[in-house]
Parts: sequence; structure tokens; C-alpha cells
Amino acid sequence: FFMERKTQVKINRKKIMLAKLRKSCSCTPGKMRNIIMDFFPVLQWLPKYRCKEYIWGDVMSGLVIGIILVPQAIAYSLLAGLKPIYSLYTSFFANIIYFLMGTSRHVSVGIFSLISLMVGQVVDRELLLAGFDLNDDAPPSLADGSLWNGSQPNTTAFNLTIGGTSVECGKECYAIGIATALTFVAGIYQVLMGIFRLGFVSMYLSESMLDGFATGASLTILTAQVKYLIGIKIPRSQGHGMLVITWINIFQNISQANLCDVITSAICIVVLVTAKELGDRYKHKLKFPLPTELVVIVVATLVSHYGNLNELYASSVSGAIPTGFIPPKVPCFNLMLRVAVDALPLAVISFAFTVSLSEMCAKKYAYTIRANQEMFAVGFCNIIPSFFHSFATSAALAKTLVKTSTGCQTQVSGVISAMVVLMVLLFLAPLFYSLQKCVLACIIIVSLRGALRKFRDVPARYHVNKMDTLVWVITMSASALVSTEIGLLVGIIFSMLCIIVRTQQPRTALLGQIQNTNFYEDDLEYKNLSSVPKVKIFRFEAPLYYANRNYFLKSLYRLTDLDPNLEAARRKKYEKKEQQQLKKGDQTAANGLGMEETIMQLVPKQIDFQAIVVDCSSISFLDTTGVNTLKEILKDYKELNISVLLACCNPSVIDSLKRGGYFGKDFGNMQELLFYSIHNAVQFARDLN
Repeated sequence: FFMERKTQVKINRKKIMLAKLRKSCSCTPGKMRNIIMDFFPVLQWLPKYRCKEYIWGDVMSGLVIGIILVPQAIAYSLLAGLKPIYSLYTSFFANIIYFLMGTSRHVSVGIFSLISLMVGQVVDRELLLAGFDLNDDAPPSLADGSLWNGSQPNTTAFNLTIGGTSVECGKECYAIGIATALTFVAGIYQVLMGIFRLGFVSMYLSESMLDGFATGASLTILTAQVKYLIGIKIPRSQGHGMLVITWINIFQNISQANLCDVITSAICIVVLVTAKELGDRYKHKLKFPLPTELVVIVVATLVSHYGNLNELYASSVSGAIPTGFIPPKVPCFNLMLRVAVDALPLAVISFAFTVSLSEMCAKKYAYTIRANQEMFAVGFCNIIPSFFHSFATSAALAKTLVKTSTGCQTQVSGVISAMVVLMVLLFLAPLFYSLQKCVLACIIIVSLRGALRKFRDVPARYHVNKMDTLVWVITMSASALVSTEIGLLVGIIFSMLCIIVRTQQPRTALLGQIQNTNFYEDDLEYKNLSSVPKVKIFRFEAPLYYANRNYFLKSLYRLTDLDPNLEAARRKKYEKKEQQQLKKGDQTAANGLGMEETIMQLVPKQIDFQAIVVDCSSISFLDTTGVNTLKEILKDYKELNISVLLACCNPSVIDSLKRGGYFGKDFGNMQELLFYSIHNAVQFARDLN
């Protein structure tokens, strides 16, 4: 039977584009209102806020996240190579801005270990290039919060132009200058991606690739914290192979370990891990997570302060953290040019993690997010805070899970968390002066439990999908052993290569008929299938395009045990030989055969079929090469009196075949070459026979 296609209405794309352009360029009060409402989603949901229903959950989750956020922010400053005050600034501004611009109700945006590591690597590299010594501690902050003083030790004279004024910049000043320039450029990239609606870029970051990247980066983070755990001073490795070089330096200097730091680290890790395990085991009984990190920090600070651990045992401490806010400054344009390339992977990773977490929460709690608006939200969470000495931010999985488990309903909880951080910034920051760095390192390492546990999932992942496991291993290895940026690039390229390889060498099969039915399946995969006499049914499980054309032909020839080109050449050679012998008048010379026997031998014995049915159900599209390939096999097999029939083609494949002239002029041969099911094609082939 023949199904008649609907007449497609021609779309005038020029008119549509002009109409959209006219609509986007028009300016009416209603449109301006909609633009503002879309750009600040808080204006849509805050007036509808159900105070009695939501407030308790938001306040509770906000307080818990704020309590967790403070010690983590101070700890992650070690990863970024910056002072703790900047981490607190970052956490404060990110929560406020995402409250105004974010579309997710549950995501916790702020400081994130992976992003902090990427910022820290760029900061360390630029400090070395500027001539600063990474091994010496930067001078302590002044009591009035002044951090822009270049007249103290370890402050290479470096003139930095800020806001049109040349400033002599020290190590700490230059480090935060690099971080803010990097953050500003990353935010600009994210906003531009939002303007040009490039949110789809995150689709190319597969789950296996992101997991591998996070695990590899976690190994790098863990390695960077070991020197603080045992209290040794080793060079901060830069460039490729940082993980291996750092471990070599650790073992070479292990004899210099500070016993006080080792004991403190051991106690803190035991307490933190035990509390985390108990919290995971009894989380259904706990209304909110135990604030273990805060308890550990408070106790450790008190012990360090009253035990004079810094003076007596030379244990490294956080130092003075100034209160209040440093006056805002415009990020340095010259530094932006230096870090423009580094900002691109930072922008992509920050956005990818934020959107993936937002989508996860939206799916779980049955609401929708706008990926493009998330791009704007994360972009401005980087751009605006960069003027206030903050560095790059992203959504964090651990804090998001805590937020949802403690009753969060809206981003009002983010404002509550920001108020907790603000209280620390204004009043409590100096109290952390005596906090040992080894305690912060313990908090960072224990927070990596989730990422490091991915190693336990490798066998299960391998059982589910070997290719995805290979992507995870390659990305993780490159991120850990080379660098995070190279690891990200390798992961993306390798993931795409895996897709290309899958389409270049897909599964192919000959099909047999399921007994007493009209259905056909892979003869090698299923039992009790019957072959169809005089008909071969070939399935190709991928699009047919230029990259897999040769594989398609080789598979077809191999499975049908017939190469039409070789067979045609053999026949021509045989016929030529016969003609030569006929001219000599010796008709029986060839192998002693008569004329009738000679004609019979022209048909090879191995050809036991007279039709090939190509199952196109898995061919999603054809390019020009694909169409030409099908035309080629149609012509080649026709010379051997073998019919080629296509079955189960989708409309786009049919259109490609029509445009390519596969069905001849006016599509006259279409009903003899194209069938809507394999069984229809098989019946047609039987009728031909």
C-alpha cells in the first residue's frame, strides 16, 4: 500500500525573522515590564510568597546553610590561594544576586571547591610570572582592613593600573586582582552565552565526563591539601603533572612534618568522618544535618588560641580576618587580557554544574527552570561581586542537598544564609585568627567524600556502559595527572569521538523471521528464527553518512557473502574469455563445457538470494554520500539481477532519497523500491521471485 504525504506549508523564513526582529525591537510599557519580570524572577514569585507555609522551612534551611557556609568559605580560600575574607565576600554576594535572578527554588549558589581550585591555579601561575614567592605567607591584613599595601615583605614592586590609577601592588593585592579579573571575564562569557542563547553548550558535557572531571579535580584538591595536613612547607606546583610533582615533594619533605598539625588533622578527620557517617545513617531521624564543621572549627580555634599552638609548635594559622567591606574597585583590564582564555572553561563548568543541579531540583519538585536565565544569573553572580573583591561561584551539590533536606521552599533561604555570612563579616571574623590551616584542610578533604566515592561505582558503571566508563576514566586521569583545564578539554573531545566511533562502526545484522509472525529480528541474537528463502534482510543501526559509508558497504558485502563489484568483474572476465574462444571456433574448450553449461556457470553457486531488504528503521538521516551509497548498491546489485528494497524509512530519509533522485524521475519507481514494513518488502520480493 502507498501512504500519501501531507502537503507541507512553505514557511517564509524571511518574514518570520523580520517579524521577530520587529517584535524584539519594539518598546512598549507592557513589553518592558515583561522583560524586567523575566530578568528578575523574584518579582514574579515573591509577591505570591506563602509566608505561613514557607517561612519556617526557608529560615531553617537558610540558617543551616549559613552555618555550613562559613567554615567552608574559610577553608576553600586555601584552594583559591586567597585570604578567607574574600571567600566570605563571595558567599555573601552570590546568595543575594541569585535570590534576585535565579529560577531555581532550591539550588545553593556560592563558593564551590572545584571552581576555587580552578581560580587558585590561575592565581598561582600569574603570581609566579609576576615574580612573587608562593611559599612565603602574605603579610597579615591591617586592623583597618587595608589589603592594598605594597610596602611589606614578600611584596614585589608591581605597578597595577586600577581605575586609571597606577598602584604599587603586593602579593595579596595582585592575587585578588587576578581572581577578580578572571571572575569578571568568566561572567561576561556567561552573559554573552545567555544573550546568544548558547545554553545548549551544556548538553555536550555528558554526565560521565562531568563525573570524571569532578573526581579528577577532587584528587588534585586532596593532593594540594596534604601539605597543610602534616604542616610541611613545599613549593606550590604549577603546570602539567602537578599531582605527581606535589606527591614527590611531599615524600621528600615528610621528615619535616609538624607533629602538632598531624595530631590535629588526625583528630579532626576522625571526628568529621564519624559525624558524616552517622548523619548519613540516621538522616531520616534528624530534622537537619549536624553542624559538625562549625563545631570542629570553634573547638579547634579555642584550643589553638589558649594552647598557643602557633607560638609553641609553629602551627600555621589563618591569621587576621578584617571586619567590614573593602571599598569596591573595578577589575584591572590589563589582567583580564592575561586570563581571558582561562575564564572560558571556568565559565562553562560553572554554568554546567548550576544548570544540571537546577534541573535536578526542578524535576524532583515539579517546577520548571529557564536555562538561559540561569546563564544570566550565574554570569551576574560573577560580574557584580568581582567589583567587591570576590571570585567565581557556582551551584554546589552538597549544600543543595542539605538545603532541600532541611525544608527549603524558595530562595528566601539564600538571603538568610547571606545574613549569617554578613554577621560573620561584620562582627565575628577576627575570632578565627588562631584557626589552624590543617583544620581547614581537613574540612576540604572530608567534603570530597562524595566525589572520591565515585571510584566505588566504576564496576557498576562498567557493567551498564563500557564506553561511558572509558569516558569517565580518561577524563578523570587527564584532570588529575595533567591539569583541570586539559582534563575538561580531553573529556569533551573524547566524549564526542566516542559518539563518532559509535556511528562509524555501528551494529549490523542479518534478520530472520520470528516464526508465525510478521516480525523480524537479529539472527545472531535470538533463537528459533527462520531465514527467508531467496531474501537477505540487512539492518544498519546508525545514520548513513560520509564517515560510515565504507563500513556500511563492507558489512553488507560480508553478511550477504557477495561483493557485487567483484562478482561483476569476474563475470566480465569470464565472458571476455568465452568470446575469445568463440572467435577461435572452439566452443567446448573452456573446461570441456558445452554452451549451456557455460551460461549456467555465469551464475555463481554462492548467490542464494535474489533480493536484499535494507531495514532503515535505525537510519535517522542520510547525507549526500549516504544517498549516493544507496543508489550505488541499487545499481550494482541490479546488474546481478538482485533487487534492493528499502523498508521502514522515516520521512526525512524519504525526502533525502527523493531529492537525491533515488526513485527516478517523477518518483515512478517509488512503490517498487520503498516499503513501510519489512514484511511488506519480503512479500514483494517473494512475488518477484
